[in-house]
Amino acid sequence: MKFKNILIYSGFIGILSLAACSKKTSMTDDPVNPPKPPASYAITETFESGTKGAYALDSVQLLTGKWTFSDGLIGNLPADAKNGAKSVRLRTGYLSMNFDVTGTQMLYISHAKYGTDANSTWQLLASSDGGKTYAQMGSAITETSTTLVTDSFKVTTTGKIRFQIKKAGTTRINIDDIIFKGTGDPGITVGTPDTDPSDSGGSTAPTPGRGTPEAGPDAPPAGGDNSNLLFGNPSGAVPAIISPENYLIDQKYYVESYSMSRGTPNWVSWHLDPNNFDGTATRKDDFASFSGLPNNWYQVQSSSYSGSGFDRGHNCPSGDRTSSSTANSATFLMTNMIPQAPNNNQKTWESFESYLRSQALNGFEVYVIMGSYGTGGIGSASASVVNTINNGKITVPSNVWKVAVLLKKGDNDISRVSSSTRVIAINTPNINSTSPSWKDYIVSVREIESATGYNLLSSLPQNLQDIVEKVKDPGN
Repeated sequence: MKFKNILIYSGFIGILSLAACSKKTSMTDDPVNPPKPPASYAITETFESGTKGAYALDSVQLLTGKWTFSDGLIGNLPADAKNGAKSVRLRTGYLSMNFDVTGTQMLYISHAKYGTDANSTWQLLASSDGGKTYAQMGSAITETSTTLVTDSFKVTTTGKIRFQIKKAGTTRINIDDIIFKGTGDPGITVGTPDTDPSDSGGSTAPTPGRGTPEAGPDAPPAGGDNSNLLFGNPSGAVPAIISPENYLIDQKYYVESYSMSRGTPNWVSWHLDPNNFDGTATRKDDFASFSGLPNNWYQVQSSSYSGSGFDRGHNCPSGDRTSSSTANSATFLMTNMIPQAPNNNQKTWESFESYLRSQALNGFEVYVIMGSYGTGGIGSASASVVNTINNGKITVPSNVWKVAVLLKKGDNDISRVSSSTRVIAINTPNINSTSPSWKDYIVSVREIESATGYNLLSSLPQNLQDIVEKVKDPGN
């Protein structure tokens, strides 16, 4: 990537402000255990996930949220300067965020002329009042390059802000890969949100069941790098009817261990990179029983959670599998669901899923294992603990956990794991009063192993497991 100018702007009156420095010591300061610095983030809007083929005014759902295009479209022609397959093409009009971001300190925008169009100019504007008013940031950019160049903008506001790129003249430009870098919670859900009102039980009429999906070209490979079970089979699950409580199911887009008596997966394992959530498919919401279970096993229906006070909580999220309709539909099989307290599903887990997708956009590939254990959760129907739903056929877990291994993109993934590889483990109670912040539930992998009896990350050498599984991630 070629970098052009560095534009540092600090005089945006009314929107951008410099905070005064103070070196006071409060009674709560702890020199032994100082507070953790806020986590940093880097989120990239690639414009790969949306479709807009005409210049007419419209809003489009993209990875980071909805964006409004005025006299603009998403181009994929050879003349469009782009990283990947798509980029924004603006004529006379603007590209504007319909959402706010918080804590952004730097904004990076890649841009170029479209094809052989003449030179032109554009401006970056920002709003701190939810898009009611905008003011220009820095000087206008003169578009002269036929290949993408990147400008950076320093942002000094401490509150919520949204941005708009406004075009001047009738010649066309391309915009691609807008990167937000900052600290704290950006308030952005990366990818299509995984939760939806339809998660909360559905109708009382079950939909027809489905079997194992056919693996398309977007499915992870059966073995080796990027495969769903690369880091091991935590419980030694096997696809045999004699193992009803630890039954291995390969759903092509994820792999799971299923419990017949609980009516839920014990754990689900999958690989995640940006190709998996490129937005080719929208959320299908086609919840269905899994007809591929052995004969005489109870099939949890799409309607089995109705009225229970618990969401049909995905293990492998819908938002992690938007590369095709087949991939997304696979996540709506009821063997991928657990009865999950609504706030736990829609807030705590949604934020962690979004965070992992943002890390994938920031140059990582992620290996994820999610599971649940125990009996008894508190949903939205009452304040009492509920042990089972669906006339006792489905167990409500007491805890929901996840382990994520983050590796910079590359090959020979197992061999690239080292003592410094980031491994995030969280374990939440399955109650409706969980904190929205997943960082409040960080544990070590060993703590989850102790609670479940599983051997997680078993593909790693034991001496390496003994290191990475004992570390509690700082949440940065």
